[in-house]
Amino acid sequence: MAKPKTKSEILAGIAEAAGMSKKQAAAALEALVNMAYKGAKDGFTLPGLGKLVLVQRKARKGRNPATGAEIMIPAKKVVKFRLAKAAKDAVL
Repeated sequence: MAKPKTKSEILAGIAEAAGMSKKQAAAALEALVNMAYKGAKDGFTLPGLGKLVLVQRKARKGRNPATGAEIMIPAKKVVKFRLAKAAKDAVL
Protein backbone atom coordinates (compact mmCIF):
# COMPACT_ATOMS: atom_id res chain seq x y z
CA MET A 1 0.00 0.00 0.00
CA ALA A 2 1.33 3.43 -0.93
CA LYS A 3 2.12 6.08 1.68
CA PRO A 4 -0.36 8.96 2.04
CA LYS A 5 0.72 12.27 0.53
CA THR A 6 2.27 14.88 2.80
CA LYS A 7 0.93 18.42 3.06
CA SER A 8 3.84 19.77 0.97
CA GLU A 9 3.17 17.18 -1.76
CA ILE A 10 -0.51 18.14 -1.83
CA LEU A 11 0.34 21.85 -2.00
CA ALA A 12 2.81 21.22 -4.84
CA GLY A 13 0.13 19.30 -6.77
CA ILE A 14 -2.45 22.05 -6.27
CA ALA A 15 0.04 24.74 -7.28
CA GLU A 16 1.04 22.88 -10.45
CA ALA A 17 -2.54 22.05 -11.48
CA ALA A 18 -3.81 25.59 -10.92
CA GLY A 19 -0.73 27.38 -12.23
CA MET A 20 -0.02 29.28 -9.02
CA SER A 21 2.76 29.52 -6.46
CA LYS A 22 2.97 27.16 -3.49
CA LYS A 23 2.26 30.10 -1.14
CA GLN A 24 -0.96 30.87 -3.00
CA ALA A 25 -1.93 27.18 -2.94
CA ALA A 26 -1.23 27.06 0.81
CA ALA A 27 -3.42 30.13 1.37
CA ALA A 28 -6.23 28.60 -0.71
CA LEU A 29 -6.05 25.31 1.18
CA GLU A 30 -5.98 27.14 4.53
CA ALA A 31 -9.06 29.16 3.53
CA LEU A 32 -10.89 25.97 2.52
CA VAL A 33 -10.02 24.30 5.83
CA ASN A 34 -11.20 27.33 7.82
CA MET A 35 -14.48 27.40 5.87
CA ALA A 36 -14.95 23.69 6.65
CA TYR A 37 -14.37 24.28 10.38
CA LYS A 38 -16.89 27.12 10.48
CA GLY A 39 -19.44 25.29 8.30
CA ALA A 40 -19.23 21.86 9.96
CA LYS A 41 -21.97 22.78 12.44
CA ASP A 42 -24.48 23.29 9.62
CA GLY A 43 -23.00 20.72 7.22
CA PHE A 44 -20.15 21.58 4.87
CA THR A 45 -20.08 20.06 1.38
CA LEU A 46 -17.10 19.67 -0.95
CA PRO A 47 -18.78 18.89 -4.29
CA GLY A 48 -17.53 15.62 -5.74
CA LEU A 49 -15.65 14.65 -2.55
CA GLY A 50 -18.09 14.52 0.35
CA LYS A 51 -19.51 16.45 3.26
CA LEU A 52 -18.96 17.08 6.95
CA VAL A 53 -22.03 16.41 9.08
CA LEU A 54 -22.70 16.87 12.80
CA VAL A 55 -24.13 13.69 14.36
CA GLN A 56 -25.57 13.13 17.84
CA ARG A 57 -24.35 9.86 19.39
CA LYS A 58 -26.59 8.16 21.94
CA ALA A 59 -25.38 7.14 25.41
CA ARG A 60 -24.25 3.53 25.50
CA LYS A 61 -22.65 0.88 27.68
CA GLY A 62 -18.98 0.13 27.28
CA ARG A 63 -16.21 -1.79 28.99
CA ASN A 64 -13.01 -0.66 30.63
CA PRO A 65 -10.41 -2.81 28.82
CA ALA A 66 -8.06 -2.83 31.81
CA THR A 67 -10.55 -4.04 34.43
CA GLY A 68 -13.43 -5.39 32.37
CA ALA A 69 -15.88 -3.29 34.39
CA GLU A 70 -18.97 -1.96 32.60
CA ILE A 71 -19.17 1.82 32.24
CA MET A 72 -21.71 4.24 30.79
CA ILE A 73 -20.43 6.28 27.86
CA PRO A 74 -22.34 9.59 27.73
CA ALA A 75 -24.11 10.97 24.67
CA LYS A 76 -22.10 13.47 22.62
CA LYS A 77 -21.92 15.28 19.31
CA VAL A 78 -19.33 14.18 16.74
CA VAL A 79 -18.32 15.36 13.28
CA LYS A 80 -18.32 12.73 10.52
CA PHE A 81 -17.18 12.88 6.91
CA ARG A 82 -19.44 11.20 4.39
CA LEU A 83 -17.90 10.42 1.01
CA ALA A 84 -19.75 11.39 -2.12
CA LYS A 85 -20.88 8.60 -4.44
CA ALA A 86 -18.43 9.73 -7.13
CA ALA A 87 -15.54 9.46 -4.65
CA LYS A 88 -16.64 5.99 -3.53
CA ASP A 89 -16.88 4.82 -7.13
CA ALA A 90 -13.41 6.23 -7.93
CA VAL A 91 -11.81 4.52 -4.92
CA LEU A 92 -13.70 1.25 -4.89
